[in-house]
Amino acid sequence: MTDHATMTDDGRLLGAADIRRIAEEEGISPTKKFGQNFVIDPGTVRRIVREAGVGADDTVLEVGPGLGSLTLAILETGATLTAVEIDPPLARRLPTTVAEFMPQAADRLTVITSDALALTPDMLPRMDGRFTLVANLPYNVATPIVLTLLERFDGLDSFLVMVQKEVADRLAAGPGSKIYGTPSVKLAWYGTAERAGVIGRNVFWPAPNVDSALVRFSRYAEPRFAGADRALTFSLIDAAFGQRRKTLHAALKRIVPAEAFTRAGIDATRRGETLTIDEFATLSRAVQEVQAS
Repeated sequence: MTDHATMTDDGRLLGAADIRRIAEEEGISPTKKFGQNFVIDPGTVRRIVREAGVGADDTVLEVGPGLGSLTLAILETGATLTAVEIDPPLARRLPTTVAEFMPQAADRLTVITSDALALTPDMLPRMDGRFTLVANLPYNVATPIVLTLLERFDGLDSFLVMVQKEVADRLAAGPGSKIYGTPSVKLAWYGTAERAGVIGRNVFWPAPNVDSALVRFSRYAEPRFAGADRALTFSLIDAAFGQRRKTLHAALKRIVPAEAFTRAGIDATRRGETLTIDEFATLSRAVQEVQAS
């Protein structure tokens, strides 16, 4: 853990002393309500940005910037950044922090006060092309935030997020493993995810009682599942994993006619946790075909 700010040619990043000073000035203390754990180590935020591959030509979305540690590391690359913060005092303070520590980057920062789950494309006019998400996500809502943003923003083509280690494991899990579940399969609808390293507890204030990890994601260049309805596919996934120990026939009997299993070439005595996203999409298409015939 480092207790001093790291100097750069163009500005400097926040160290532990800076974080505590800013929090004290604003009367801010980290809240469990918003899952706030602020990163106090410049090396860690630089590592996140490096793993994300962010450069000067990139457009970046940050969810939950907090006091600005990761924000400054993203801006340091020359990227254009939109930061979405749910906590109004933190959202108000962020431009001031950037102006103090990296003044030449101020015009590349847009701050929006909003719940990330409420974001729509019209709220992010600067994000109308391709962009990447780089964020230290609140542990309790990390999965819904990622899936909601991928659903609403076709331009979100990659992300590098820091989440609770168990969440990272689930997001990147493959079929057949005990931790493979609805987040794993739904994320695979959009692209490919992998673990990108572990982050120690001592780089946060306050230190969380869980380990953190990085997840890297890339969206498929072209939609993979032509003809499969996403909403129907996701409802099959929810039903299959809602009763993990049941066979597909038992878990999906209200949604999937027996003929659809035959048409899809999927054994109805299998369990949901053995199916890939491709198989769920194939089953979804078969259901639509049976219903249409």
